[in-house]
Amino acid sequence: MRASIVWAAIAAGLVLAFAGWWVAAMFWMPGASYRGTLPPLTEREISVRDFLRQHVETLAGRIGERNALHYDRLTAAADFLDASLGGAGFEVRRQRYEAGGKPFDNLEVEIRGASRPDEIVVVGAHYDSVPGAPGANDNATGAAAVVALARMFGGTRPARTLRFVEFVNEERPFAHTPDMGSVVYAKRSRERGERIVAMLSLETIGYYTDQPGSQQYPSPLNWIYPSTGNFIAVVGNLASRRLVRRTIAAFRRGTTFPSEGGALPERLPGVGWSDHWSFWQAGYPAAMVTDTALFRDPSYHTAADTPNTIDYSRLARVVVGLEHVVAELAE
Repeated sequence: MRASIVWAAIAAGLVLAFAGWWVAAMFWMPGASYRGTLPPLTEREISVRDFLRQHVETLAGRIGERNALHYDRLTAAADFLDASLGGAGFEVRRQRYEAGGKPFDNLEVEIRGASRPDEIVVVGAHYDSVPGAPGANDNATGAAAVVALARMFGGTRPARTLRFVEFVNEERPFAHTPDMGSVVYAKRSRERGERIVAMLSLETIGYYTDQPGSQQYPSPLNWIYPSTGNFIAVVGNLASRRLVRRTIAAFRRGTTFPSEGGALPERLPGVGWSDHWSFWQAGYPAAMVTDTALFRDPSYHTAADTPNTIDYSRLARVVVGLEHVVAELAE
């Protein structure tokens, strides 16, 4: 009897230890999220804010809904982003592929690494919008941020190779299909044997509110994370937990802005709903940087997703914080 009790205690201890490891793997993040009043914008943040506003207003205002159903607008968005990146001195490479009888383009610029060029960090976002929406937050904010970050690193010589990519066809009817732009890109990278050590997907990063109760979650995350939607989130799967933690740590060191992170099961709603998912399928570590989209933003995937709904000051703070993240990942 005594032996059976001992073995039962050991088994219970192992179960508890495994449960503790599982919880820590998903939810433990280094550092602490910023709390309190945000400081005034710096001159640099003001400049970044104005740059982001101009790009979001062009993509979601002047161009508007951009997808396969509005193909001319989609190509206009690609040309605009191409010109903006090219104007910063980059050689823009277009990865063209065909879907549904039409050509589509991913856009890529690269800063070759100085000492570890075969190790690649990808920062990407999709520039198309869902049918029926002008897509200011989803995802002109992410597309604009990719351009801003590329310009920040122009002329630098990081240790690792940096790639900034604008993906096409993230939204339906191409989402999670072989014709999704990031799937095409990640598949090509795997076929080439490229060593992508980190991928950050910038997805809906411009909507913030201090209204209590404004933040929703799929259960049971509502028991863990804040109920006010004023933070940026970094989300990955369990295989990418080191990248999630490193991203959160660098962000918290580099800026004063609320942030939360999680390495979560892929089956949870929202966890795999963007271009980082494509890199998971190819076996690469990837994480999504997001304001949590539909769990906060009432305009998500509607005609109301317009440039006037974006908080450009907080968006600028996030992008400047991501500059620190990318710098650390690249070194």
